Amino acid sequence: MTQPGRVLDFQILDRKSPTFEGETFGTVGAYECLTGQAFMDLDPAHKLNADIVNLKYAPRGPDGRVRYRVDTCIMKPVNLDAGNGWLFYEIVNRGTKRALQRINGARANNLPRAREDIGTGFLLRQGFAIAWSGWQGDLLVTPGRMGCDLPVASDNGRPITGLVREEFILEEKGGVRDDMNEPIVEASDDAFVAPLHYPAADLAAPATLTVRARQRDARTTPAGLTWRYVDDRHIEVSRAPGYDRGALYEFIYTARDPIVLGCGVAGIRDLNSFLRYETADAAGRPNPLLRANGTPLPRAMAFGQSQSARLLREFTYRGFNEDGVGRRVFDGILPFVSGSRVGTIAMTPFAHCTRYPRRHEDHLYPGDQFPFAYGTIHDPVSGRTDGILARSLASGTVPKVLHVDTDSEIWSARASLLATDTNGADLAQPDNVRLYLANGVPHGPFPLSPVVASQKSNRLSYHFLARALVAAMREWIEHGVEPPPGRFPSRADGTLVSFEAARAAFPDVPGLGFPEGLNELCLVDHATQPPTEGAPYPVFTAISDADGNTLGGVRHPLVQAPTGTWLGWQLRRPGFAGGELYNVFGGFVPFAETAALRGGDPRPSLAERYGDKGNWEKALALAADGLVRQRMMLPEDAERLRAAAKNAWDIFDAI
Repeated sequence: MTQPGRVLDFQILDRKSPTFEGETFGTVGAYECLTGQAFMDLDPAHKLNADIVNLKYAPRGPDGRVRYRVDTCIMKPVNLDAGNGWLFYEIVNRGTKRALQRINGARANNLPRAREDIGTGFLLRQGFAIAWSGWQGDLLVTPGRMGCDLPVASDNGRPITGLVREEFILEEKGGVRDDMNEPIVEASDDAFVAPLHYPAADLAAPATLTVRARQRDARTTPAGLTWRYVDDRHIEVSRAPGYDRGALYEFIYTARDPIVLGCGVAGIRDLNSFLRYETADAAGRPNPLLRANGTPLPRAMAFGQSQSARLLREFTYRGFNEDGVGRRVFDGILPFVSGSRVGTIAMTPFAHCTRYPRRHEDHLYPGDQFPFAYGTIHDPVSGRTDGILARSLASGTVPKVLHVDTDSEIWSARASLLATDTNGADLAQPDNVRLYLANGVPHGPFPLSPVVASQKSNRLSYHFLARALVAAMREWIEHGVEPPPGRFPSRADGTLVSFEAARAAFPDVPGLGFPEGLNELCLVDHATQPPTEGAPYPVFTAISDADGNTLGGVRHPLVQAPTGTWLGWQLRRPGFAGGELYNVFGGFVPFAETAALRGGDPRPSLAERYGDKGNWEKALALAADGLVRQRMMLPEDAERLRAAAKNAWDIFDAI
C-alpha cells in the first residue's frame, strides 16, 4: 500500500546559527533556528485519510496524489546530540507560536530571536528540539504567522457550494471578528461592513440576516435591519434599532470553494513522522533532526493550547497519531485549555478553523459534540459509543495524555464532560490519562478593555504547571515514573456541582454579581442552518470557597494565599449583552486592605488575613513548597515566586 502522505521536499530557507544572541543553555549549549517550507502530498484513497472531507475533490498531480505546502520552523541545539533526544512539536494557534509564551513564560513574539524572547528558557535548557508548521488553510497570513497553501475542492472544474453561517458581534468600536482575520468595519454609527469567511456563490441567491440580543433568544428580522452584498466576500449591514452592541447578527448564505482543510491536519502527522523516523525526504534532502550517528530523535510529544489543543484532540480522535506504517507519531500529548471541545476541521466542508462555541458568542458552531472524554463510553443522548482515544487504542498508537484546563473551561467549555459520563456521574480515567484543573486561572492572562468587561482582568497563568507537566511527561515516557495524580473536581467529593449550587456557595460581594448561567450543551444537528438543538447534556462547574475561589483542582499559590477572588469568568457590562459571560475571559476582585474599608464585603481584608505583608509572603511560600512536593511546580518556580513576593503584592506574572 502507498504511503497516506509524504514529505516531498523539506526546504530550509533561512538558518540562524547560533540564535538568541549566542546564549547557551547549560550543557545543551547554543540553539539555532531553521525556517523554511515543506512540500507534501496525500493519497486520497488511503484509509488513514478517509476522514478528510472533500479530499477526493482536491486537484491531483500526474501520480493521482494531492499536493500542498506548509511553512516550517525548527529551533534545535546546534549540537543536537547535546539535547535530550526529544522532538517537541507545538500546533500553532492561528499561525502563532505560543509554547515559548505559555511554557517558557516569554513575551508574545512570533519571530523569537533575542534572548528576552525565550523567557525562562525552560524548553531550551531541557534540550528539546522544537518544531512548528502551518496547518490552517483559511488563515490570513501576516508577518510572523505560519501558514500553508491547501487545495480548494471542485467537482471536475465546477465549484462546490454549501450553506454557510456567519455570526457578527460589534462590541467595541470597530467590531470583533473572532477568527482574527479581516475585522468588521463600521461604515457609520448605524451600519457596518462584515467579511465573509468563504466567497458567496451567487450574489442574487437567497440569503438571510437575523439579529437577537442573546444566544437563547428567537432570531428576528426587525424593521430597519437590512443588508446588501458589497462583493462576494463582504456584506454591509444596517444595524437593527433597539439592539445593543452585544447583539448577535447571523447571516446564512450559499458559499463556494471550500478549502480542503483536513490536509493541514494530515500534514501534522506526516511532517512529524518524517522528523521522527526518516533520514531524508522524497527529494533526498536530509532530515534536519539527524543526530551524529545518522538517526532521528527517538521520542516526540505534542503541545497545543486553546484552538491548537482542540485540534490536538481532533488529531488523536481521528486516528492521525498513526503514520503510514503503523508507527506512533507522538508518544505523549499535552492539550491545554480545550475543555471538552474537539476540532472539526477535517470533517467539516466549510469549516471556520478558529471559531469555537461559548455561552454567548458562536454558541452553535461545531466542535462540542460527543465524544468528550478520552475513555470509550456509551452516550444515551446521541446513542453513540466512542472516546477520544478509541482509534489510537485500536491501532496500538495511543499516546500518554496530560490534559490541563482552567476555571474558564469549566464555565465556558463544558470541561466537566471530561470527568463525568453523559448521565452526570464521575468517570474513571484511562491509565494513560491525567486531568488537571488550574483553580483560579483564566483561559489566558488577557489585558481587557473596561468598555465591555465589568471586572478587572484575571492575569494569573498556568505556566508553572505547564513546565512541571512537561518535565513529568519526560519522566513518564523515558523512565516509567508516574506523573502527579490527576487533580480535577468531582461529583463524589462535592467540588463539581450544578450551576445553582455554585451560585449558592458564592459570596455576596457588593457590586460583583454572578453569571446568568454557564455554557450549557445540547445535542446539536449541524446538518441544518441554523443548527437544531435537541436533548441536553448535564454540565457542571466547580464550587468555590468563602472567598469565591474555586476548589477541587491544582490551586495556584496566589489562590492558596489570595489577595482577592480570582475568577474564571468575566461578565459583560450593560450595553454589551450585560450580565452574560464575556468570551473565555477571567476577572479579579481584590480584597479590601483593612476591615474599615470592607463595607458590606463578607471577605476578610488583607490586614485581617495576614496582619502584614511578611505573613502573606510566608503563606505564599508554604503554598509553593506544597506544590513542589506534589510535583505540580518546579523548585525554580517556587524560588522565582518567593523573590517576586518580596517586592510587591501584585505578582500575578511571576510564574
